[in-house]
Amino acid sequence: EEGRNPLVLREERTKMVNMPKKRRTYCKDKRCRGHRMHKVSHYKKGKESKFSQGRRRYDRKQRGFGGQTKPVFHKKAKTTKKIVLRLECIECKKKSQHVIKRTKHFELGGEKKGKKSDVIQF
Repeated sequence: EEGRNPLVLREERTKMVNMPKKRRTYCKDKRCRGHRMHKVSHYKKGKESKFSQGRRRYDRKQRGFGGQTKPVFHKKAKTTKKIVLRLECIECKKKSQHVIKRTKHFELGGEKKGKKSDVIQF
């Protein structure tokens, strides 16, 4: 792999990830402690609270004259995000999170790709 462009290699690693909606994996809960079926969903950040300490401090600092008081981040370097799966045990309802690799495209419960022998080309 010496002669290959590292950017191309990075692109190959960030292919689309297709995850099934149900997955059999280990449950850590005291009631289960074994491999059980889990419902899989994509974790998303919740709505920011208006009254958290950091938000209150920032709003107070922004008040009045003087423009923007804190730095605004512009130098975005990453083109992908790490995907976080939210797993919920079907039996005991325990929720856990599992981080998987970086990818640009993530699909939950999409169609599986068939074998190439199944596809008839003319």
